[in-house]
Amino acid sequence: MGHLQLWLPVLAGLAGILAQEDLYRKVFVFRKDPSDAYVVLRARLEQPLRNFTVCLRSYTDLSRPHSLFSYATKAQDNEILLFKPRPEEYRFYVGGKFVTFRVPEGRRDWEHVCASWESATGIAEFWLNGKPWPRKGLQRGYAVGATAAILLGQEQDSFGGGFDLYNSFSGELTDVYLWDTGLSPDKMRAAFLSLRLPPALLAWNSLSYEVKGDVVVKPRLREALGT
Repeated sequence: MGHLQLWLPVLAGLAGILAQEDLYRKVFVFRKDPSDAYVVLRARLEQPLRNFTVCLRSYTDLSRPHSLFSYATKAQDNEILLFKPRPEEYRFYVGGKFVTFRVPEGRRDWEHVCASWESATGIAEFWLNGKPWPRKGLQRGYAVGATAAILLGQEQDSFGGGFDLYNSFSGELTDVYLWDTGLSPDKMRAAFLSLRLPPALLAWNSLSYEVKGDVVVKPRLREALGT
């Protein structure tokens, strides 16, 4: 007997436009700073995640803290979180705990990041622009809950809400993916280069999403490095 499929919920009581489309060479533009806008992503999860990889590409001139990818459950608001507290640092959260990856300060260009985690070893990987950083240990034996709210543009401090506007994202986001497995090094590099990728829980070329507030879908103005 197969696992029960659970739809990640669209947050109730908020008006928005639900869409599912191929966003190839398109971006979400978060126009305001600070901002109360965000994008809700929907995916099918059959069971808790014991392995995953999340990838995305961002373009911003923010120097303050901001959230890139927020996955919250009712039990844990930082179930999965990609957060950038300052230009030279990324934080990768799993189950409310985080590891820090220090990076060169950006040159106001596109940055492609992938973060992966496996429960059996607790190994967390971080890749920036197709290159791996030293691996770290995080939440060995943990399982990420399946019933979740997944948001771009805000950090959740409660399930689907509790936003701090000064942790909001302003700029452009594209190429967002979530897999229920750890990607191989070749696939990590393929994600950076926008090459063929394995089927994903969330895929930019077939994304189910809902815009909340001042976010606009536009073509890229310039190509990201690696595409």
